Order: sequence, then C-alpha cells, then structure tokens
Amino acid sequence: MTAARTSGGGLHAFNRYELKYLVPVDQVAEIRREVAARMRADGNSGARGYGVWSLYYDTQGLRFYWEKIEGLRFRRKLRIRRYGPLGPAPDDTPVSLEIKQRVNRVTQKRRVLLPYHLARRLCDQRQRITHPDADQSFVDEVLELVTRLDLRPTAMTGYRREPYVGVDSDLGLRVTFDYRVRGRDRDLDLRADTESRYIISPHLVVMEVKANERAPYWITDLAARHGLQVQRVSKYCQSVEAFGRAPRSVFHVPEHASEAPAPAAAPPPVEQPAA
Repeated sequence: MTAARTSGGGLHAFNRYELKYLVPVDQVAEIRREVAARMRADGNSGARGYGVWSLYYDTQGLRFYWEKIEGLRFRRKLRIRRYGPLGPAPDDTPVSLEIKQRVNRVTQKRRVLLPYHLARRLCDQRQRITHPDADQSFVDEVLELVTRLDLRPTAMTGYRREPYVGVDSDLGLRVTFDYRVRGRDRDLDLRADTESRYIISPHLVVMEVKANERAPYWITDLAARHGLQVQRVSKYCQSVEAFGRAPRSVFHVPEHASEAPAPAAAPPPVEQPAA
C-alpha cells in the first residue's frame, strides 16, 4: 500500500492504518523514550512539537459526526488545518484543506495547501477558486461537497503534537503524542485568539500510530506492557459532544482531570516461544 503520494498538481494523498491510545500523562515520558529509541523526531517538530488547529465542516444535522459514531464502513470529514501558534495572521497564511475518509479499515487523507483566505472563500462562500500549487480537481471536489451537503463551520480543535517517524524497517511508521487537546464551538476562525476549553482531560495524551500496513509488533507489545488499549477517539466528535451539540456517546472520553481513569496496571509480560 502506498503511504503517501503527490501529484503534479500539489495533491498530497495518504493511505494508512491508524491506532489510537489514551495515555495517562505520567506514563508518557517512559513510552516516549521507548519510541524515540526506535524512531526519530520529525524534522518539522522543533524541541517541543508544534500546534495543530483544525476547523471542521459538517451538515446542520451533523452527518459526518454520526457517520463516525455509527462506525460506517465509508465515512469522511472536511477540515481546514493550520500548523503553529494560533492568533492573528495574514490572509495568505498557508493552511491545509483536507478530506479525511475511512474505507473499511484504511484511513485515506487527501490535502492541498492554500492561502487561508482562499480556503475560506471556497468552503464558506462556495466560490470556485484556482491556485497554481493546488490540484484543481480536488478543489472542485471540495466545492461540490460543501455545496451539495450544505456544509458549514461546526467545531474547532487544537493541541500540541510531538511526532516521530520510522527508520530502517519501520519506514512509513508514524507515532504522534497530542497534548492539551482543546476545542471551541464559536469564533470559528483559525486566526482568532479566542480561548478554547479542554475537550479531553489534560491528564490524558492521545497517542496515534499510523502505519502503511499493520503496526509493528514492538508497538503493540509496548502498548500491552503499559496497559494501553486501542480507543475510538475522535477529536472532532469530542468537540461536538463537549459543547452539547450531540449527546455523549459511548466513545466519549473524560474532559476533566477528576473524570480521568486511573492508569491501568500493566499485564504480565507475554512469554515468547523459543526460536
């Protein structure tokens, strides 16, 4: 399976399998040490990672939200994503316009880079745009989607991400740690310096594992030794539920420290068969 490809028109596409875990913050340092021993820090991350801010679009009836909650085999979402600090920025600030979709067990993501004002003109004003570095067929697909489904800005999420990338036999592997996951349901502007609230307890960190095929054994072994279980965590769904746009689903995770579960005890090590 091809993990990523770039067309001549600037379309970036990824096909990956994803696993997500909720890690108690006091376990993160040890898990990160184990990950860093086998992987290298993403060259774009800096000393403490980077901010990720996403503006999600949905229908008035929250179609994309319910597709995720109901676990449809094919589902998708549309978002505009900004990297780095939030706050005032020029109109031409670069952002990623993305369609992320799930087909059976595979996560597919397609994106183009656009100036912020063009991305909002396309998604909010539903005007056809052109840009020399953007794949026009993808841009037109987004326009058709927002027009046909009457999509509108619905929620924002933000967090600090520390990313690691695989080396040698783990090429294509990506592991990220997302801290202080916040969101808001108003002032839905990626340049607005508006306070956001926690939508996942700050005592929990979201660890995501993305692989071309299946996750390597050492990742699943690491998770088992630290008592971690795969979770169906959606930051977008968390934001929708945290602000009362939909009832809390069975997949909702704690927003406050007092609700966070105690760390699970690590199971005994699995005895490996002799070579």
